[in-house]
Amino acid sequence: MAEMFQKDERAEEIQQTFKYFSDAREDWEVEARDDLDFYLGNHYDSGEEEYLSSINQGSYVIDRIYPAVEQLKSMLTAKTPKFTAVGREDSDNKLALTWRTILEYVWDISDGDVRFKEAIHDYATIGVGYLYAYLDPQADMGRGEVKFTTVSPFRVYVDPASRDRYLKDASSIIVSTILTADQIAQTYPQMIEPNEEGVSMLDGVEPYNEGLYSEEDFPSSSKANRQVTFTPDITKDYNHKGNDTPKRYRLLESYSKIHVTFYRVENKIDGTEKILSEEEMAEFSSSPEGQKLISDGFIDFVPVKQPRIKQTCALGQIILYEYILNTDIYPVVPIPNIWTNTPYPKSDVSKCKDIQRLINKLFSLTLSHAQTSAGLKLIVPQGSVEDVQQLEKDWANPNAVIEVDNTMGEPHFASPQPLNKELFGLINQNENYIDLTFGIPELLHGVKPEGDLTVRGTSMLHEFGSGRGKSKLRDVEQALIQLGRVIYQLAKSHYTFKKVFRVVQPNNDVSEAVVNLQLVDPKTEQIQQIKNDITIGQHDVRIVPGSTLPSNKYQEWQIYLDAYKLGLIDKVEALKKTEIFDKEGVLQREGEMKKMAGMIQQLQQQVKSLSGDLQTAQRESVQDRKRVEVEKFKSRLKGDELDSKARSQRSLDKLENEVKLQVQKSRMGNDAGINEPLIDVAKTSS
Repeated sequence: MAEMFQKDERAEEIQQTFKYFSDAREDWEVEARDDLDFYLGNHYDSGEEEYLSSINQGSYVIDRIYPAVEQLKSMLTAKTPKFTAVGREDSDNKLALTWRTILEYVWDISDGDVRFKEAIHDYATIGVGYLYAYLDPQADMGRGEVKFTTVSPFRVYVDPASRDRYLKDASSIIVSTILTADQIAQTYPQMIEPNEEGVSMLDGVEPYNEGLYSEEDFPSSSKANRQVTFTPDITKDYNHKGNDTPKRYRLLESYSKIHVTFYRVENKIDGTEKILSEEEMAEFSSSPEGQKLISDGFIDFVPVKQPRIKQTCALGQIILYEYILNTDIYPVVPIPNIWTNTPYPKSDVSKCKDIQRLINKLFSLTLSHAQTSAGLKLIVPQGSVEDVQQLEKDWANPNAVIEVDNTMGEPHFASPQPLNKELFGLINQNENYIDLTFGIPELLHGVKPEGDLTVRGTSMLHEFGSGRGKSKLRDVEQALIQLGRVIYQLAKSHYTFKKVFRVVQPNNDVSEAVVNLQLVDPKTEQIQQIKNDITIGQHDVRIVPGSTLPSNKYQEWQIYLDAYKLGLIDKVEALKKTEIFDKEGVLQREGEMKKMAGMIQQLQQQVKSLSGDLQTAQRESVQDRKRVEVEKFKSRLKGDELDSKARSQRSLDKLENEVKLQVQKSRMGNDAGINEPLIDVAKTSS
């Protein structure tokens, strides 16, 4: 950074360059302001209005340019562009997804959709829109954020010798900003601090005195019915007190290409390679470690020249600051419309102004004819009516009696001449010319083509009809690629600390990337590795072709549905093309339903198994009952058997007792001389 607030020749050089660039673009600026007037509906100047009034014609405007511009803006900005990052080497591909998230994050915090639409508005109406990438040092609690915004084309002054569509070959680009003293004091307080003599540095700067507003604030100038509008770059001293016009100053930011020396340093020990700036190389070579490695021949370094962008800010003859940006692409990125092989493209409006004037005149003729033919024209012979003015008054009275001299001739009504029908066809034809110039197919207006068309036929017709629109889109996409590359280079040099990039997608999905995460060894407390180090590697930034164009949602869904039926994609991918907002909830509930269905199926299997077990148990129960009955029967039989044996034993015992008794009796009889026959005990017992 150069010494602050010092007068030097660089400021004078920037002032002279600005004057040269301003004079060179004067013709373009006049036409661009006229184009913007036409978009705002200011189609007549004071001379044209006076002439039309003299011939009793009104200055009617049937604006076809405004809806054409709005339709073109809608077509080119229908969706958020999709950035991609491709690694230059295989090792760089690991960070490609992280860089895509970072680019989406920068787009999100910059209100990219709004800024993009503003640039496309300038693209269509003025001929060129400008996007500007920068570092906001106050964002993220002072840690800074890389952002981008739009810059009014009337504030951008370009090298007139440039012939590249995107100003890559321009010697420099200057951005002008008109500031009040209060605004300068807020941003650069040193400028208003008085010295010992009570004079501040701002007192030595020549003010910009062209009224309260500059030519950069007012986009238009000379139209009689001009609508008052201001560009977003308007600056006004709201703190000004009194009736005097506040002093205003022109601040010039110059961007130019220079060559800076870098050193490609190769470590022969591990084969790694680093790129060091002159300051980093001087620090490394002066350190003891570096000196030893160099002297031992373990380090090989080669100086190389690389292009970089130098940003210099001048206020009058004072240089406010000077930086070397870590990018070789101008941060002021143009989106050119109709390229003229110069830095001054033309707009679609400029090509349609004559057609719009013709449409206005044709409509004015039709309205004038309607006005003149609506009332009946009475022709009376000269002298047949004494007082013509009285006749006009009496003519409005339905009960009037009007005297005329028939000898002078009979009064009669003049028959109006019919309007040529080809006039209406000519109006429609010119309206179509405007849409054709803007590259807008009729289908985008909702115009139904003749005949019945299928969905596929309508899609094909739309595809063929939007060819010029897609050609315009290619120029827009190339500008977005250039913007993405600037953001990539600025972010790579700025985001050297740990940071979480989080982006909420339209479908409520969250993309998150953590960069520069230091992994520390808990034992040594030394940094072992830096995870997702975005300061290394090389990537190329691209845009998904056609990502900003409107799409047929039904057609996309049908394609994805067919792919799902063929098994080429899963349900998650197919749901991305639906209007369902809570896709995660749908998938979650579907998973829960599948889980419940599996549980039900499992329970059904368990019920089936238990049913079989029950049948088996039932069969076993019958068998058990039968076995119990058999055992009971056996037990009963055994009881009967025992009872029978007991009875038999009792009978035998009784018989034996009887035999014994008979024997005793017999013995007693013998003893008494009585002989009785003996009983055969064995036979009786049997």
